[in-house]
Amino acid sequence: MHPGRFRHFAAIDWSGAAGERQRGIALALCDAEGGPPRLVRPGHIWSREEILGWLQHDLPADTLVGLDLGIALPFRDRGAFFPGWEESPPDARSLWALIDGLCAQEPHLAASHFVDHPEASRHFRRHGGREGDLFGGGRGRLRITEHAQQAAGCKPYSNFNLVGAAQVGKSSLTGMRVLHQLGGALPVWPVDPLPETGSAIVEIYTALAAIAAGRSAQKSKMRTRADLNAALIALGSPPFHGRIAMSDHAADALLTAAWLRIAAPRPELWRPKSMTDEIARTEGWTFGAV
Repeated sequence: MHPGRFRHFAAIDWSGAAGERQRGIALALCDAEGGPPRLVRPGHIWSREEILGWLQHDLPADTLVGLDLGIALPFRDRGAFFPGWEESPPDARSLWALIDGLCAQEPHLAASHFVDHPEASRHFRRHGGREGDLFGGGRGRLRITEHAQQAAGCKPYSNFNLVGAAQVGKSSLTGMRVLHQLGGALPVWPVDPLPETGSAIVEIYTALAAIAAGRSAQKSKMRTRADLNAALIALGSPPFHGRIAMSDHAADALLTAAWLRIAAPRPELWRPKSMTDEIARTEGWTFGAV
């Protein structure tokens, strides 16, 4: 496998919010030749189903796709996603199938039916002060990759946490429905081996791209064109020339697409020192967290 073989790099800032269309979703793309990143359908308010369709039908050849969400739940710390539940899945792909199956009748790729399930709900912190008896307290259970994120200066929260501005649980669960519905058409590293040819998906944490560009994790959000372009230049990328009003979602996607272009050829990022085969198969990993 040659990690420098990709010809395009896409970054998707994701949203797990209720409703059909999400202003929090942004899709950016850049090429391997060094051109500036661009937004796909600038100004468009995406739905989760439209992103799924783009991945299925419009993805350029040999694209490394970064999804800003957790591709699995913690497993290693307790030997299971949902200890004590007989239906607790054995690996990430089985987890995606369980979530999508329980939410099959729920529109917009939402996942509320899953977190309201009598057994699953015991593990989540939900709105209205509803904290499951197996949530674990504090920021909640963390995956091994989230401990690596902490070591890089980030402050990750558990994917079992569905409350507060910093929560990523809703995004992660809705994203897992997308991953299941892709049906293996796009390999998802490291749950799947990175293929010798073709496109692949990785989990991203946009703060890691911002840190690589010289920003701190606490100041990773960029809301002006000037801040974004300064960060792009720090990564060796040409500035963004789009005419749309800048949002932090668009900036996150644009910067992370440019970061993927320079990060993907680095072999060590594909071999995190704490990632075992079991962790890869169950919890997955965040690309760039070593």
